Amino acid sequence: MAEPQRYMLLTGASRGIGHATVKLFQERGWRMLTVSRQPFDPACQWPAAKAAHITADLADLNGIEALAAEVRSRLPDGKLHALVNNAGISPKGPDGARMGVLDTDAFAWTQVLNVNLVSTALLVRALIPELEAARGSIVNVTSIVGSRVHPFAGVAYAASKAGLATLTRELAWELGRHNVRCNAIAPGEIKTAILSPGTDELVARSVPMERLGEPREVAETIYFLCTEASSYINGAEIHISGGQHV
Repeated sequence: MAEPQRYMLLTGASRGIGHATVKLFQERGWRMLTVSRQPFDPACQWPAAKAAHITADLADLNGIEALAAEVRSRLPDGKLHALVNNAGISPKGPDGARMGVLDTDAFAWTQVLNVNLVSTALLVRALIPELEAARGSIVNVTSIVGSRVHPFAGVAYAASKAGLATLTRELAWELGRHNVRCNAIAPGEIKTAILSPGTDELVARSVPMERLGEPREVAETIYFLCTEASSYINGAEIHISGGQHV
């Protein structure tokens, strides 16, 4: 007897970890729904990519209910088996400079917190019936910068990721009785298309494994947290950093 079709919604799917996660889950038979503020790229060759794509700007909290309704309309049996909150923005100063407290105005704070933190809470709130029906799993993508000052990540981004780690614990506590698990992954230095200048030197001095992580390595951990292999893991934050966090 064939296994029932499983559905996953992933935000921030336009590059890096998001791309790798979509590819891995599709290889293993999942149906994907992806959210990005960018319109669908015709160059994307993944099966059903265009049909799976939803364009939405998570900075606009007034659009969360409409996004949830669109997702709901694409779930044939009303079940969402996994929600991966990967969307994140990190504004930079001139020449990609790190933005500290003195550089970050109210608009930047609002944009970063809305995309990286508040939209996650509201999207979970809107889709909890579908997650509960599937006994689903939520995975929030935090970061090592949520627990330490980082030379490249700005203050608003770091604060949002620390908040997302706290939100993960709160959701695990509140939703566990509904058979919905919530965990987080905290990536370190991952090999993506856009790396800050100086990353190689940072890796050499602060990562015990002395290499960048691969997006596929992050995707594999996300997959683990969305499947039965992790069925009693709830409220955890797994560091994927080659030991950089120790």
